[in-house]
Amino acid sequence: MAAEEQPLLGRDRGSGQVHSGAAADQELCIDQAVVFIEDAIKYRSIYHRMDAGSLWLYRWYYSNVCQRVLGFIIFLILVLAFVEVPSSFTKTADVRYRSQPWQPPCGLTETIEAFCLLVFLIDLSVKGYLVGQAQLQQNLWLLAYFMVLVVSVVDWIVSLSLACEEPLRVRRLLRPFFLLQNSSMMKKTLKCIRWSLPEMASVGLLLAIHLCLFTIIGMLLFTIGEKDEAQDQERLAYFRNLPEALTSLLVLLTTSNNPDVMIPAYTQNRAFALFFIVFTLIGSLFLMNLLTAIIYNQFRGYLMKSLQTSLFRRRLGARAAYEVLASRAGPAGTTPELVGVNPETFLPVLQKTQLNKTHKQAIMQKVQSYEGRPMLTDEFQKLFDEVDKGVAKERPPKPRYQSPFLQTAQFIFSHHYFDYLGNLVALGNLLSICVFLVLDSDLLPGERDDFVLGILDYIFILYYLLELLFKVFALGLLGYLSYHSNVFDGLLTIILLVSEICTLAVYRLPHSGWKPEQYGPLSLWDMTRLMNTLIVFRFLRIIPNIKPMAEVANTILGLIPNLRAFGGILVVAYYVFAMIGISLFRGVIVPPGNSSLVPNNSAVCGSFEQLGYWPNNFDDFAAALITLWNVMVVNNWQVILEAYKRYAGPWSMVYFVLWWLVSSVIWINLFLALLLENFLHRWDPQGHKQLLVGTKQMSVELMFRDILEEPKEEELMEKLHKHPHLHLCR
Repeated sequence: MAAEEQPLLGRDRGSGQVHSGAAADQELCIDQAVVFIEDAIKYRSIYHRMDAGSLWLYRWYYSNVCQRVLGFIIFLILVLAFVEVPSSFTKTADVRYRSQPWQPPCGLTETIEAFCLLVFLIDLSVKGYLVGQAQLQQNLWLLAYFMVLVVSVVDWIVSLSLACEEPLRVRRLLRPFFLLQNSSMMKKTLKCIRWSLPEMASVGLLLAIHLCLFTIIGMLLFTIGEKDEAQDQERLAYFRNLPEALTSLLVLLTTSNNPDVMIPAYTQNRAFALFFIVFTLIGSLFLMNLLTAIIYNQFRGYLMKSLQTSLFRRRLGARAAYEVLASRAGPAGTTPELVGVNPETFLPVLQKTQLNKTHKQAIMQKVQSYEGRPMLTDEFQKLFDEVDKGVAKERPPKPRYQSPFLQTAQFIFSHHYFDYLGNLVALGNLLSICVFLVLDSDLLPGERDDFVLGILDYIFILYYLLELLFKVFALGLLGYLSYHSNVFDGLLTIILLVSEICTLAVYRLPHSGWKPEQYGPLSLWDMTRLMNTLIVFRFLRIIPNIKPMAEVANTILGLIPNLRAFGGILVVAYYVFAMIGISLFRGVIVPPGNSSLVPNNSAVCGSFEQLGYWPNNFDDFAAALITLWNVMVVNNWQVILEAYKRYAGPWSMVYFVLWWLVSSVIWINLFLALLLENFLHRWDPQGHKQLLVGTKQMSVELMFRDILEEPKEEELMEKLHKHPHLHLCR
């Protein structure tokens, strides 16, 4: 870096003034560096206003309290769908037994919704002000945010003017947008899905051609023959006409109706099985898995491109903080002077930055290691690698005992062999429960003798209590609570102990032929079931002690934070399709016996009516979600398709097939892509080695850090020079 280069000055084009006074200018530089560092850590854009007032507003907006309030408001407006007409407040969704739900009066949910929309309007105003007018006009998400709010407010006014009797509420379909726009990772995921759609469409076209060709072949094979009864049965059941044949083979792609669709023809002639086997081999086993491979490959590529942008944002934010803090400094008498960041200048910035305490201490130690020498660009960038490292949790010191006997007891009860003993006892407890479940499987609760099981429960729970006390004695209370497994064990032990005390108080001590009558809301058998269920959960304590199982469990737990964006996309899809389903199919499924609307199909084996699928309807939001879930799982989804075709019309097939494509084909494959990438990374020797040295649970950005390309110096400086609210003086 050239010696004549000058640092970045704390000016703002919006104000057009240079802050007077060295103290004010120094304070502004510190605030700017703090915000830039926080932007880098959170992968946020640095293109926002940088004057003192805007920086205060910016940090307040991205504070934990403000963001949690905004998240709660988004949650609140989404859950209104359960309360609004049609309300989901009924015990069952079955149209045969469902009571009349409570309906909120007009204006109740609308008032809550108006409050939420007001918060969103304030949110948009703050975001628009902070990025500035020029950036606002180029930000499609903020412009879409404005349009969604306008449409929602207009639709809200129309709703009140019609006394909440309007047939369609457009704003309900737009609510998931508030969830999307508030998550940068969800935006990245959505963009990657959009980029991957052409490749998905190419395989989808092959699937469509495959489906159409075999539909035509099937129609030709299973036509009405003069003497062949097999073709006639197959035709009447599944190939009556072209739409039904297409539907039958589409369902066969998911193997949901296999082998039902094949049985009529196969019963008469085994050669017909070849048609269905070849169709399944090509469609389900080849093309569908090829689609999974393409989605994995293409989505991974586009995700890399998106994550490259995130890495660039982190490096740009750190470089912007460096430029703000850079000054000419060096040891006395040295020439030429180094251009860098003085550790004394950076420490006040670090103190004001919202950062984990352990990470902040680690960065501070690295800064102090420079012993007053200015930090250069690369050194400054490497400081923030500490943020990606795991936090090594320090255990509280064990209590000190003077007595040799107590010291020996402390050694025994803190040894890992004592944990193994506890695992064996938990295993014995679980086996005893299984034995009694087998012995009492054919007996009614009144016929069971609970004496032996009651005594065993007392013995095992007494051991769990002693184990808890011994561990607290050996490790100390804080040391005991510092282990998550101990907290889990201790909480369940206390619940079991309280349950046993309550059982003892109500039903007294167990004895032979112990069959007390029920007192209070729970019978003795109910209490026993509750305690044994908790004991089964307590058996999960063995997972951390079995290394292969622990690695899989840690991988799953590490995957959960990375699934928030994918889960959010699925929530959006569920919400939109549920609202569309309510608008299209509300009231379509009617109780049996109304022969004027639908034929009585209760005697037809495998039909919607015979299987009792009445709760699968769209009469309220909760029922719609469960119906969509059942279709996404695709087990017996052809029953729901056939029923809605009869009740609502053939056009209903389009809705359910679209939902199958969005949820079961696209989203599930994207989920598999992330799952595979996470497992491959964690089970890779290099990745496993990295985990062992203390890396925390992997974020998506950190997972692919090794294969991302570091941005070049010229690119960073070019972007900094284009910052609309700062002047570069070099």
